Amino acid sequence: MTIKLLIIEDNSDVAGILGDYFEAKGMELDFADNGELGLSLAQAFDFDAIILDLMLPKLDGLSLCKALRSLGCSTPILMLTALDNKADLLMGFDCGADDYLGKPFDLDVVDARIQALIKRHRGEVAQGSLKFGDIEINIAKHQASRQNMQLALTPITYQILLLLIKNAPNIVKREQIIDEIWGQSPPSSDILRSHMYQLRNQLDKPFKQPMLATVPKVGFRLQLGDKAC
Repeated sequence: MTIKLLIIEDNSDVAGILGDYFEAKGMELDFADNGELGLSLAQAFDFDAIILDLMLPKLDGLSLCKALRSLGCSTPILMLTALDNKADLLMGFDCGADDYLGKPFDLDVVDARIQALIKRHRGEVAQGSLKFGDIEINIAKHQASRQNMQLALTPITYQILLLLIKNAPNIVKREQIIDEIWGQSPPSSDILRSHMYQLRNQLDKPFKQPMLATVPKVGFRLQLGDKAC
């Protein structure tokens, strides 16, 4: 199946390098050199993944990412930026980015991250649904709900919840989550922490009984009845 990739990057040299690399791999590409055009293209066409620069004219990458998620777009987003500090990284994930790479970047690493994001998003698992307590995941639709209230999950937080519910109520180690989600390109601990924070805000914050428990220095698990932390 041909991969369709949207590259939103205002630096023509960087866009050209990415374009040449992914075209050589047989992907179908579209380009936007500003945030407004990128937002329009992302809404108008179905892409398998989006490579998004943080610093863009007309509409910055963070605002664009947040707008897409608020519109219900679940296309995986890999954010690229010359800014390389923790605050920017966490802000990117808070806006709905799935992965993050600083410039300069290795093209093979970009490719590995994109392939992993697409594979997870396509949900190469049997169709059906999974339940644990009042949490239900519709695998075919890539949707999760609790008490019949749909959860606004990013592709990454969806995959983490899917992994947790498959193993519930057993503990899922941090290393297992990283291996399952990121494979050969593991992120920093801050990235996993940010995704778990986002998941907890959706899964527990609106409800009286928390279900996502942190097992210190080990990992996470879903639980019933006891107070999660």
